[in-house]
Amino acid sequence: MTRLGTYLSFVRVSHTVFALPFALVGALLAAQQHPVGWRHIGWIIIAMVGARSAAMGFNRLVDARFDARNPRTALRELPRGAMSSLEAVGFVLVSSLIFVFAAWQLGPLCAALSPVALAIVFWYSLAKRFTDYTQAFLGVAMAVAPVGGWLAAGGRAGWEPWLLGLAIGLWVGGFDVLYACQDVEFDRANGLRSIPVRFGIARALWISRAMHVTTIGCMAALALVVPLGPIYVAGVAMVAALLVYEQSLVRPDDLSQVNKAFDMNGYVGILYLATTALAIYAG
Repeated sequence: MTRLGTYLSFVRVSHTVFALPFALVGALLAAQQHPVGWRHIGWIIIAMVGARSAAMGFNRLVDARFDARNPRTALRELPRGAMSSLEAVGFVLVSSLIFVFAAWQLGPLCAALSPVALAIVFWYSLAKRFTDYTQAFLGVAMAVAPVGGWLAAGGRAGWEPWLLGLAIGLWVGGFDVLYACQDVEFDRANGLRSIPVRFGIARALWISRAMHVTTIGCMAALALVVPLGPIYVAGVAMVAALLVYEQSLVRPDDLSQVNKAFDMNGYVGILYLATTALAIYAG
């Protein structure tokens, strides 16, 4: 159990609640026209856990030397020796194979796109070496989730996956901007790039706020495409309230609440999934 705990901590498995709810929302919306069974939902969940575990493991692996230098991350599993690099490589390979296998179970289109999805989610971990807009690439990686859920449930043309993809991309990118503010000095000293490094903390916070405002706009726009009713609108309003509170916790002269703000996001995805599912099936 101790070893299992190490692996679960290595990839922060609890953070699966960021992308998985949006993948399931994409599947639920597609299922209104292409009914799916619990088997499909199960394989979507397995695919999401596999892809996210592979992406996070790859991130920890390629960033190990930077994590070892950064006091904030020096106690992660690889820098402190709780896991070897060989174990991490094996974990990433196994997680990737699980994702590809699950994608095969969801149909030929998902199977064909699975290597593309892995390439996108892996690229984010390298982006900080090449571009100031690292958080935007994380948003693109996360946008794969609802599009994948939509396709896995048989959805094809439609605005729904694009609005969901834009919503989650801006939401995750926005809170990752907040998170990256903690490491501005370290990143500058080590040649790493990000929106806070490029624009400074004060301007980065405004960029994050703009991203979250647009997130709510995309969620609201979905109600114009799909008749989801007042339950959905109430859910979007509650998500907006959570994001307003999250943003209020972080100021240019006080980053002490960044982790608390980050943890708030665990509730956003769950709340959005719950209210959207309720709107679809009860509303």
